[in-house]
Amino acid sequence: MTVTLADVAARAQVSPATVSRVLNGNYPVAASTRERVLKAVDELDYVLNGPASALAAATSDLVGILVNDIADPFFGIMASAIQGEIGGPGGRAGGERLAVVCNTGGSPERELTYLTLLQRQRAAAVVLTGGAIEDAPHKAAMDAKLRKLADAGTRVVLCGRPPAPETGAIALTFDNRGGGQELTEHLIGLGHRRLGYIAGPQERTTTRHRLEGHRAALAAHGIEEDPRWTVHGRYDRRSGYEATLELLRRDPSLTAVVAANDSVALGACAALRDSGLRIPEDVSVAGFDDLPFSIDAVPALTTVRLPLAEAGARAGRIAMGREEPPLGGIAAVRGELMVRGSAAAPRS
Repeated sequence: MTVTLADVAARAQVSPATVSRVLNGNYPVAASTRERVLKAVDELDYVLNGPASALAAATSDLVGILVNDIADPFFGIMASAIQGEIGGPGGRAGGERLAVVCNTGGSPERELTYLTLLQRQRAAAVVLTGGAIEDAPHKAAMDAKLRKLADAGTRVVLCGRPPAPETGAIALTFDNRGGGQELTEHLIGLGHRRLGYIAGPQERTTTRHRLEGHRAALAAHGIEEDPRWTVHGRYDRRSGYEATLELLRRDPSLTAVVAANDSVALGACAALRDSGLRIPEDVSVAGFDDLPFSIDAVPALTTVRLPLAEAGARAGRIAMGREEPPLGGIAAVRGELMVRGSAAAPRS
């Protein structure tokens, strides 16, 4: 059943005119009243009616791009590639679309809030980037929100996220498990048997999938993982630095450190050098993503290259209806192992 402005007014215990004033922002309203109205809007999931032209077209010229951290090159590269594909024919105002990058900061609440705001604005498309949060109530709320967006005519594309079945969202998924397994297989092939692993935040799907790939490689070679060899942290350089010092404290005999991503790997390299260890002579280091700085590190990072720009551009084209969605609505995007100087055979 469609929620009306009168429904919001009844829930907030105000007049429909007051609700209209709050939503349109064209008349002063007491702060307490405004909060009550906005709370009712959220609770009822009310979608603000746009101008007649937007109603006729079902959607506006707005495209939302959700990222965890725009300062992180992983997200910046994808957001830039997506935005590069959403201009041109398709919109009503001169053929252009307006891209809005929404920085969630990793907050589940902000993620839902941005989707609600984009729903109210009848966004033409929404692209969500990066891993999802592993929390059952949040996943249920996200699935419900994605279904409502798709049902209202908004194209929803997941770029680098696991599929969201029965929501209408198209998913371009990164093969994080496969990449994680291939990376560790390479280190094992060099002769490493004592490998520390710096994982990302525990609540992220990307973290779990990459760690599962790493553990699968260990198991395939009969290497029993020591619980001391895994440390969780953020996806940033400082976390890599601190986690590496912790790994060395737990087990100084480690011969390799596998990092959750390239930023973490840079922090690991700095911690090893500050500890008087050489890379790769004493300890090998490997990353993930192949961010632009990876090849310029000294030594250059062995890593798994994810085609972030290519995946982002494809997500943008699908969101704009300029490329057919993959068969079944899901496409796996594989990474490529980049063998460079930061990993070598351990000293005998």
